[in-house]
Amino acid sequence: MNPSQLFKFLIVVLVFTTSCKSKQSKTSAPSESITLEKLSDSPSYSEAALVLKKAESVESENGKTMAFDFDVQNYTLGAQTESPNASQLANSAKGQHIHFILNNQPYSAHYAPTFEKNIPNGEHHLVAFLSRSYHESVKNKNSVVVKKLVVGNQPEEKTEEKTGLNMTAPTLIYSRPKGTYKGQDTERILLDFFVLNTTLSTEGNKVKVTINDTEFLVTEWSPYVIKGLPKGEVTIQLELVDAKGQNIAGPFNSVKRSITLEE
Repeated sequence: MNPSQLFKFLIVVLVFTTSCKSKQSKTSAPSESITLEKLSDSPSYSEAALVLKKAESVESENGKTMAFDFDVQNYTLGAQTESPNASQLANSAKGQHIHFILNNQPYSAHYAPTFEKNIPNGEHHLVAFLSRSYHESVKNKNSVVVKKLVVGNQPEEKTEEKTGLNMTAPTLIYSRPKGTYKGQDTERILLDFFVLNTTLSTEGNKVKVTINDTEFLVTEWSPYVIKGLPKGEVTIQLELVDAKGQNIAGPFNSVKRSITLEE
């Protein structure tokens, strides 16, 4: 083999070797692995209760506000929840609180039983429930308040059928995750929601959870922990579905949110 032929041979070998390494690198790269696990080790607070004593409209210079007055029983707002989860999940330094959710929009957190909120005119679906300091809801029949709020003068012909606010229908309420997570808080992220007027089971209604492009079917009403999320923006979609996997009708039974994970 003369020098010219040897040079061409070495070029071909180099290109082939580089191509093989490139292909091997692409196929052996680890794929995104998102998992959903049931959360444990939380105190049950089975005797905790939340009662709405009154909700009064109050005129203010900035518009219409409502003054809410809750009675909290067998539960201490502002206390840190005594659980290992308080150090393993995003935790509020202000302690235990109330999640206040209007029309299944992102909640506001309240650390005192009385507060005021801007409520626009119209009919609204209110859900308020007790929350641990790391934002896990307290799930018992007395820990939640569900109420239709009617603000302003509403035409008599506005019925539940026309507004979609059937307070006795199966309903899914989104709670967590929410907002931006940083550092250690990105490793274990709480997924939590409320189901009203229905139960979840392997043979009945379920919650379909889609995290980015990864799907899970949840058959037990429980808090869960999401692991393996990539940094950046993550989408979370919850859908209440029946035994056949079909969406259950309702204005709040399919909801999509975005959160952000940072270093």
